Amino acid sequence: MFAFIRGELITASQEEAVVEASGIGYRLHISAATSRRLPAPGAQVCLHTHYQVREDAHQLFGFLDQEELQLFRLLLSISGVGPKLAIAALSGLSVAQIQEAIVSNRPETLYGISGVGKKTAARIILELRDKILKIQPASAGDVPVVGRDQQLVEDAVAALMTLGFPRATAQKAVSGVLETDPDMSVEAVVKSSLAAIRNNS
Repeated sequence: MFAFIRGELITASQEEAVVEASGIGYRLHISAATSRRLPAPGAQVCLHTHYQVREDAHQLFGFLDQEELQLFRLLLSISGVGPKLAIAALSGLSVAQIQEAIVSNRPETLYGISGVGKKTAARIILELRDKILKIQPASAGDVPVVGRDQQLVEDAVAALMTLGFPRATAQKAVSGVLETDPDMSVEAVVKSSLAAIRNNS
């Protein structure tokens, strides 16, 4: 139903985020991995989404990376693995770590995930071994600029923080600059962000 939601991040915790887009606030369940990489509230963010419909609830899940979304959906295809367990897996291990555990047949790597026992780990490996390597990064045309250039944002914010600016100030400035010109280099983003911060001070 929803491919992605892009808008202003209103609030965020380790388990959920609220994003406002076109005047509507969307509450999304997120993994700890996505939570750690979210910008400060007030910044623009893009989350790839999965809409889960059950008899007792309608839930929206959000992911910064397309690969994380793909793995989430693969985990849901396994009998006995629901959204809560799939999110726990992506919170406990990175996509690369889960891929490696499955391909290398190392179920012990998965035991540390809350809710994953020996039987569930064995089932994950058995059912996903032939599918896990098919996870591919989305092409540039498939991913909105905010999501695609997340690393650029993080690099520019880090550079501004080394210059003494608070993280929230740096993220707001970088997001504003990239909205104007999303094809800038990190150096150009930092330079323009510095100018924007000085103009607003």
